Amino acid sequence: MTLQRWGSFSKLAAGFVFLASRRLALLPNYKHVCAFSQCAANMAEEAKKLAAYAAVDNHVQNNQVVGVGSGSTIVYAVDRLAERVRQEKLNIVCVPTSFQARQLILQHGLTLSDLDRHPELDVAIDGADEVDGDLTLIKGGGGCLTQEKIVAGCAKHFVVIADYRKDSKALGQQWKKGVPIEVIPMAYVPVSRMVAKRFGGEANLRMAVNKAGPVVTDNSNFILDWKFEHAQNWKEVNTAIKMIPGVVETGLFVGMAERAYFGMEDGSVQIRDPPVN
Repeated sequence: MTLQRWGSFSKLAAGFVFLASRRLALLPNYKHVCAFSQCAANMAEEAKKLAAYAAVDNHVQNNQVVGVGSGSTIVYAVDRLAERVRQEKLNIVCVPTSFQARQLILQHGLTLSDLDRHPELDVAIDGADEVDGDLTLIKGGGGCLTQEKIVAGCAKHFVVIADYRKDSKALGQQWKKGVPIEVIPMAYVPVSRMVAKRFGGEANLRMAVNKAGPVVTDNSNFILDWKFEHAQNWKEVNTAIKMIPGVVETGLFVGMAERAYFGMEDGSVQIRDPPVN
């Protein structure tokens, strides 16, 4: 190797050593960030559990038919429901809103039913992606919005459980992924164009993570995520979108929830009822 080449090689090696030393110097900060993120995640999970347990304890009684929602917070609700059934010998029938909810019910040994056999429910408990001050919800981040709305609509009482991150004064403040809209596959392009034209923003086809192509719902449909630009009259918008041919359902739940439970960072549970008009 010539002296000139060796000099270039030495400079390159020195550069790698410098970069490696910089990374090692930053490692404690990296660990600190990871520890903080883990702490925040643990806090959010505990908040979900607090909200779920409070809702099940306050709204579920013996000889009831209970609608079981979908999502990460519902896992804790089913845990508590199964615990109470065992401890208090409750007679509870569960109607799921999704494949996930059905599996949770079966895994916990709870009685599984459906809307054919139990078309009227005593209470439905479900999570939300965002809840505003009027208890208007955005749901459907997990793709189960249609079944969730059907089950909630069949219940005498619809109760929402969430952690503090889902609490907003106005929709869109916390949840940035938009309003889910379930559509017939052949209609996703015209529906997307119509929603954007009439209400602004953009409605994008939700793509799958672990499969090629779009997300496919339990009903074999597609989902559009409508990222709106500003606050709307959600009751009117919900109705108008549902009137577009090809739309199955929206993730806007307007005037449906009668109470929301929020698990808070300090370990308390905040309860919110709809405003009295």
